[in-house]
Amino acid sequence: MDYKETKAPVSTVTYNKEVIETPTDNIYEAISIIAKRATQINSDLKKELIDKLDEFATYNDSLEEVFENKEQIEVSKFYERLPKPHAIAVEEWLEEKIYFRNSDKK
Repeated sequence: MDYKETKAPVSTVTYNKEVIETPTDNIYEAISIIAKRATQINSDLKKELIDKLDEFATYNDSLEEVFENKEQIEVSKFYERLPKPHAIAVEEWLEEKIYFRNSDKK
């Protein structure tokens, strides 16, 4: 999924509890599912960021390194401005883009 195209808010938002819990009828289960998805998103974003930073990596210990890593700084700033993983996960949950199943129910 392309997390750069998300409509998730960058700042804090208050959500209606009933809307969050509706798919599962249990707020704790809903939060648990959202948290697991946020962890997945965080891992994906971290891997993507590391891969992009490695493209610009230079392995010398000189003072010029600051100037050579300008691209890395720009890439890092871009990822810092993206919505946080939990905000993306909540947005996916509200848009019913997260698949979940309860193994206890038949």
